[in-house]
Amino acid sequence: MAGNNKVDLFHQNAIHVETIRKEQRLQKLHTEFSINPYRKLHVLPDKPMSRKPVEVIAENSDFIKAFHKARQEPTKKYSMPQTESQEIGWISTPLIPSNRNDKRLNFFRFSSDVTKHKESALRSSK
Repeated sequence: MAGNNKVDLFHQNAIHVETIRKEQRLQKLHTEFSINPYRKLHVLPDKPMSRKPVEVIAENSDFIKAFHKARQEPTKKYSMPQTESQEIGWISTPLIPSNRNDKRLNFFRFSSDVTKHKESALRSSK
């Protein structure tokens, strides 16, 4: 039994070859890489005193349109509200035009005899 536990160089080489074949069979080579969309990307500018020329990047009009559309407010982005919270205030235009001279809707501060008397009493008490 002691002789069976001893492994010679031929068997070690066979085990090594089998291990390498198994690794190559299951190994997958990735050649396409992309940025993880769920991770925040921090773009850092060059050092201010560097002499490296500025790279000119061609504008991608589809990307710029998608970027500007994503930055719009929801009423311009969508025709109908997408959530129940957006339903409140979705139509924000006033029902009647604003008129500052209309006394029915504008309640400005004014003084009466009672308020003038109280104001003079407060001033004299100080």
